[in-house]
Amino acid sequence: MPNRRGRPRRRPRAVAGDRGYSYPHVRAWLRRHGIRAVIPYRKDQHPDDGRHRFDRGAYRRRAGIEQCVGWLKENRAVGTRFDKLAVNYLATVQLAMVRRYLRMLLAHHDSADRT
Repeated sequence: MPNRRGRPRRRPRAVAGDRGYSYPHVRAWLRRHGIRAVIPYRKDQHPDDGRHRFDRGAYRRRAGIEQCVGWLKENRAVGTRFDKLAVNYLATVQLAMVRRYLRMLLAHHDSADRT
């Protein structure tokens, strides 16, 4: 369809999820669409092909992003999105990140003073 509006569709190279997404139909759907699954197998499951190819680095990056989102949602304005304009919301997220960074610096400074 040459008359499509908006951005062209793009697929992610990989999808990371926790063990709750480790179902055969989820993995099959991702495989059909050419998307790599970065999902650990549950203890009651075995890998499809006998080998357990799991990208620990990608999974750890996912965990870091999830923690960052959790930290951001500690700020009520970010979690509930009070701002109507995207520009104002972005400023709220940036302010929350600066607050988080300053809190981390202060904690590091305090622990260095105690030693």
